[in-house]
Amino acid sequence: MATLSAALAPYLLWLAAAFAALLGFLLGWEARAWALGKRQRQKTQRFRRAALKQCRAEYQQRLALLDDLSQTLTATLNYQRVLDLALDVAMRALSPQNDAAIPLVCAVLLFDDRGILRVGSARRFTPADMRLGLEATRGALARTVEQRTPVHVHEPSRDAELRQIIALHATRSARLYPLTTGLDVYGVLLYAHPEPDFFTPERVELLDFLGKQATTAIQNARLYHDLEREKQRLAEVEEEARKKLARDLHDGPTQTIAAIAMRADFVHRLLEKDPKAAADEIAKIEDLARHTTKEIRHLLFTLRPLVLETDGLGAALQAMANKVNQIYNQNVLVEADPQAVEKLDSTQQTTVFAIAEEAVNNARKHANAAHIWVRLKLVRPQIALLEIEDDGVGFDLGSVSTNYEYRGSLGMLNMRERAEIIDGHVEIHTARGKGTTIRLWIPLSPEAAERLRRGELG
Repeated sequence: MATLSAALAPYLLWLAAAFAALLGFLLGWEARAWALGKRQRQKTQRFRRAALKQCRAEYQQRLALLDDLSQTLTATLNYQRVLDLALDVAMRALSPQNDAAIPLVCAVLLFDDRGILRVGSARRFTPADMRLGLEATRGALARTVEQRTPVHVHEPSRDAELRQIIALHATRSARLYPLTTGLDVYGVLLYAHPEPDFFTPERVELLDFLGKQATTAIQNARLYHDLEREKQRLAEVEEEARKKLARDLHDGPTQTIAAIAMRADFVHRLLEKDPKAAADEIAKIEDLARHTTKEIRHLLFTLRPLVLETDGLGAALQAMANKVNQIYNQNVLVEADPQAVEKLDSTQQTTVFAIAEEAVNNARKHANAAHIWVRLKLVRPQIALLEIEDDGVGFDLGSVSTNYEYRGSLGMLNMRERAEIIDGHVEIHTARGKGTTIRLWIPLSPEAAERLRRGELG
């Protein structure tokens, strides 16, 4: 036994040494792995902190950019400037490094009075593109307008309507954003790029944000622009009213008063020579004075017809006809349907009377007519018609329409501008030797106004 133990002793020592070495190796490996893991964790934490810091910086930079772009859009109320800025800020947002070579095609398309999309402003459009009109009844434009939501377009050069835009033939993707006010779409923002995958979710989010900002800015600028145009129009109407009053005074009372002054001087010299003839002249002066008084009262009536406010449009039209007959011996016949009068509000009645008075005065002065007819009736439940007809000499409408001064003297501009106030439409039918007929179509509801705007008359 002792001999066996002595024989195994070297092996046992070797096994113990090997086990000790293996244990040391394992403990060293574990320590090394722990140290490496610690360094990796520290590196990962540093990387995460750096990435988070970069994300925060990029987020703050993006917020600053969006705030700057938003302030840029709202910094002016100049309509054309806002349209230009709506595109410039998009170019700038998609190219933060101010890379002027970014091949982005973009445009602001706005509906005109006939419902056609016209180019309000554009970048990289050809001259032919700038003159283009789109109906927005097919393809992506129709979907954008009908759904009132942004639409992404693959291969815009193959779209039913967008393919008409030459600048889009070199693009592979496009983004359409509707410009809305309430339930109405008044235009579309168009962005297009040669790369098929250019509009990434991040860029789409950015463009949608800018689209909302642009919608508000453009609408505010439109309202301001419309207000400025209305102020200008009212100033022109006021100036035209002053000119008309000056013409009426010059053609009527001023001439008569000058005649009275001449006759008074003649009577003064005649009193000593022929008292009886002087008395006859004084009677003539009295007649002239009474006639002048009627003319001035008629002018005052047309400026502010009190009977219109107290008794309504029908009575005002008849009163006007009576005064024109008494003062100028002009036969004016009025036919006003009471149902049509009842459907007109106060603004419409005032406008209808002003247009009727303008047309009757034109016929009296220029038509050499035996009769002037003024008719007001309902042609549909929601559309009324004012018609002024004369059997006078008529005129060449084409030549008058191209002559601004003559057109202004006939009050044609005035009548059309007044008609716009009530969303009405004026038609003039005339020819030399065949008299003149003026028609004012008056909508009595928003639906009827829309039909008139589309040209669906009567």
